[in-house]
Amino acid sequence: MFHPKVHYPLKPRSTLTQQHQLLALLLVTPLTLASALPKTPRACAYTCGSYCYTSSEVAEAQSAGWELHVANQEISGYPHQYQNYENFDFPVPGEYFEFPIMVSGEVYDGGSPGADRVVFNENDRLAGVITHYGAEGGAFVDCW
Repeated sequence: MFHPKVHYPLKPRSTLTQQHQLLALLLVTPLTLASALPKTPRACAYTCGSYCYTSSEVAEAQSAGWELHVANQEISGYPHQYQNYENFDFPVPGEYFEFPIMVSGEVYDGGSPGADRVVFNENDRLAGVITHYGAEGGAFVDCW
């Protein structure tokens, strides 16, 4: 007979059901936490104006320019010698060449070169990244 003042213990859940609930919680929790975390910002190697270039984007542009240079080929006039009229203090010596680096992330393949360039020397060492953005009269300024 049921007595209202007597507290009956709850019927224990089966161990299997508890294990399923724990497993479901463990599987869902990382997904929930991951979606709540802020997105990792791009690791900027250089910033030209307000655009951030990663080290891999810079390396890809430099590599494409270098391959054309050693093959004595050009795409829409690039790469070509960079005269350094702005007197940048590049970390590597030598004769310099410039090649476009594109904000789209694609490797330059002709057409408008945009404002930004990778600069490398005759030994394929990166000198820096420069931009027309913010410069006067067709000159360049350093990307940082």
